[in-house]
Amino acid sequence: MSSDASERASAPASERATAGALLLCRAEPDAVEPAARLLRERMLLAPAGREWSVLVPEGKPWVHRGEQVDRVLTGWATALAVGAPWPVLALGWDADRSGYTLAAGFRRTVGYEWLANGTPVGEDEAMRTFAARLGLDPVLDMQPLEALGRPDTDADARARMLGLLAVLARAEVALPAGLSPGEPADRLREVARAAPGVREVESSGWRDVVRAELDVVEQGSLGPWLRGPRARALAAAQLAAGLPLTAWALRRRSGGWATAGVLLMVQGALGFAYDRVRARD
Repeated sequence: MSSDASERASAPASERATAGALLLCRAEPDAVEPAARLLRERMLLAPAGREWSVLVPEGKPWVHRGEQVDRVLTGWATALAVGAPWPVLALGWDADRSGYTLAAGFRRTVGYEWLANGTPVGEDEAMRTFAARLGLDPVLDMQPLEALGRPDTDADARARMLGLLAVLARAEVALPAGLSPGEPADRLREVARAAPGVREVESSGWRDVVRAELDVVEQGSLGPWLRGPRARALAAAQLAAGLPLTAWALRRRSGGWATAGVLLMVQGALGFAYDRVRARD
């Protein structure tokens, strides 16, 4: 961990309490809910535009477990996107900075950050990859995205995030009224509870988790890979990736990455089991 990351992780709880997070999924709530249950975190789920949903965490691991907001969100977004046919965009902020992380399947996550005063600290290539993976217009949408990466003394981190949401509005993202970057997690939770169509997502027993995982895999991009040699090869790759990732996350006490690692191992084990059961039919 860098010295900057260490300072952020050891910041007083009063400072970390100002942090907040939103998870935007490019899918309807009915499709997102089974995947969200796999995180084993209490969350509120609401529609956020045409074919978009938003997840609002009810807990605050960055306060109670001293984890960094961006690290927690990257783990959650990765876990949600693995095996799903839709991308997940995590928006997070604290007293020092704001930013986003985009996860899509097994692709490498892409992210960008701004310091509290609005100073960009990301790479231009990240913005271009972000636009391409979300299918944004390479001209009309890239112009305002590129502007978010240029110095602007009149735009702080919150203004940058609002500018990002303005671009996403062209992709039909529409957050419920009151859910806005820069608000603390407690405020976001209160607002989300009053949002139209909101539902609670709670962690379930392992039997329900397995059932939910099967739903996600069968509905997702891995559907054609459920049986045969390709399915077994994919399951082996998931187990091979999940085990070291989980061990690494446990050593660093990163709950989000540990969830992603366990999910990979569960998917790998389920892949072998599903292939064997179907082979007997």
